[in-house]
This record gives sequence, structure tokens and C-alpha cells, in this order.
Amino acid sequence: MGQLDRQRPDVSVSAGQLVDVKVPGGTITENGLRLNVSVGIQYIESWMRGTGAAAINNLMEDVATAEISRSQVWQWVRHASRLTEGPAVEPDLVREIADDEMSKIRERLGDEGWKKSRFTEARKAFEDVALSQEFQPFLTLVAKKYID
Repeated sequence: MGQLDRQRPDVSVSAGQLVDVKVPGGTITENGLRLNVSVGIQYIESWMRGTGAAAINNLMEDVATAEISRSQVWQWVRHASRLTEGPAVEPDLVREIADDEMSKIRERLGDEGWKKSRFTEARKAFEDVALSQEFQPFLTLVAKKYID
């Protein structure tokens, strides 16, 4: 039995409900924003070096995780969502957090590791997809421009 055979006449959803990003009782924290920025950039950097799955924060992440990370950031910026700590999620805040996260990564890698990395390009690609006016369908198509 396929999904088409399982109609749900009891469910009625409006177009507005489909694009509503508010989650009842849900909050957006600075830590959540920071995690999305960090994981997104780290995965893109790994992908740019030819690795399809990457160990980040002791978890194996793939492109789906990076897509979720950048999509959440894009939605939060687009809707000027507020962090529980108060500030609105704006491009400048995302860039400030990216600066912090890049510093942490650079410190962890050291100068030699940093020189061999693609973090500068990965950050540009992440910001291209997370801070763009229009939602970009696939982050890898944008990131690809930085490695060709």
C-alpha cells in the first residue's frame, strides 16, 4: 500500500502554516546559532577537501546536517528571530559568531593545519547560503564555485 492510498482528510494545512517557523515553546539560543554556524562551516570545509562525511563534535556529519544548519540560520535571519538572550539574529551577529568559531578552529589546528585547510572558502560558502536574500537550493552547488 503506497502513500497515495493513505489520504488524510482529517488533516487540513494552510500555506501560512507550512512557512511558519515558530515552534510552540521552542527557543533559539546563542549556543544553537553558534553550533549551526560552526558545524556548517566545518562540514563545508571537509566537503571541499573531498570528504563526504566528517567527524564533528564526536558525531559523524554529512551534507544533510550542513543543509539543516544553514537553513535554520537563513530562516532565523530572514524572520529576524530573537535569541533567548535578547538580540535578533542578523547577518552581523552571524558573522561575529563565525569570527569566534573560526578563531577556535584556527587555534585547534595551529598555523600549519590552518594553511592546509579550506576554512576561508568554507566560511564564504556558508555565508553565501546562510545570509543570501533568496534561499539557495543546495549549499554544495554554491560551495563548488569556491573549489573549481
